[in-house]
Amino acid sequence: MGTVITTLESSIGVITLNHATVNPLSTALIDDTCAALEQMQAQAVRVVILRAPPGAAVFSAGHDVRELPTNGRDPLTYNDPLRRLVRTIETYPHAVIAMVEGSVWGGACELVMSCDLIVAASDVTFAITPAKLGVPYDLAGTLNFLKGANVHLLKEMLFTAQPVAAARLAAAGVINHVVPREDLEVFTIGLARQIAQTSPLVQRTLKEELRVLAEAHPLNPEAYERIQALRRAVYDSNDYQEGIAAFFEKRSPTFQGT
Repeated sequence: MGTVITTLESSIGVITLNHATVNPLSTALIDDTCAALEQMQAQAVRVVILRAPPGAAVFSAGHDVRELPTNGRDPLTYNDPLRRLVRTIETYPHAVIAMVEGSVWGGACELVMSCDLIVAASDVTFAITPAKLGVPYDLAGTLNFLKGANVHLLKEMLFTAQPVAAARLAAAGVINHVVPREDLEVFTIGLARQIAQTSPLVQRTLKEELRVLAEAHPLNPEAYERIQALRRAVYDSNDYQEGIAAFFEKRSPTFQGT
C-alpha cells in the first residue's frame, strides 16, 4: 500500500494518508485506503483512526484535479473513487474516527464528514470548493454534507468555497472535538480506546441503524433526472473547462455562466 501507512495496536487501527505532500484523493490513494479498511475489517479491528502524517499542513487537498475528465463526461459518478471510499467507510462495521490536522479541501471535507467521529486540531480549516472549480457535485455527496451540517452553514460553505474554522464547525455540531494540535493524537487515541471497550456487536448494529436512517430520503425519478440535467449542463459548459484550466494555471477563474 504505497500511499498509506497502517498500524495496529490491540483493537485500534490507524491509517495514515501518505501521498505526495497534500494527499490528493487520487485513485491510487483511495484504492490503498479502501484496501487498508478491508484488511482491518478482516482482522476485526474495532476502531479505525484516519489521519494525515504528524505535523501535516494539509490533511488532504481533495479530488486529484488531474483525474477529472474534460471530455464532457460526468466527473462524479457512482464509481468515482471518492464515492467508493465513502461507501467503504460508511459500511465499515465499527467506528471510523477522522483525526484532522492540516487544512481540508474539496472532496476531502466529505471524506472527513463521512467518518463516524471527527477530532480536529484547533488550527484546522475546512473549505468545500466545487463551485470554485466549476465542478457539479453529485447528489450522494451533497446529501452526505447535509447529514453533517445544518443547511444554512452548508450553503455558505458551498456557495462561497471559503475556509471555515474548526471551532465554528464544532459549535454547529459538525465536529465532535477541537483540541490543541499538540494534544490531538493522545486525545483521539483515548477516545478510540473508550469505544473499543464497548460491545462490538452493539457498535455494528448501531452504526448500521444510523446509516440506514440517515439515508432515508426518498427521491422520485423526475426530481433525480432534473438534477442530473442541471449537473450535465455544468460539466458540458465553458465554465467547467475554465475552472479546471484556472486551477492548473494557478489563477482565479472567470466564470461566465455558459
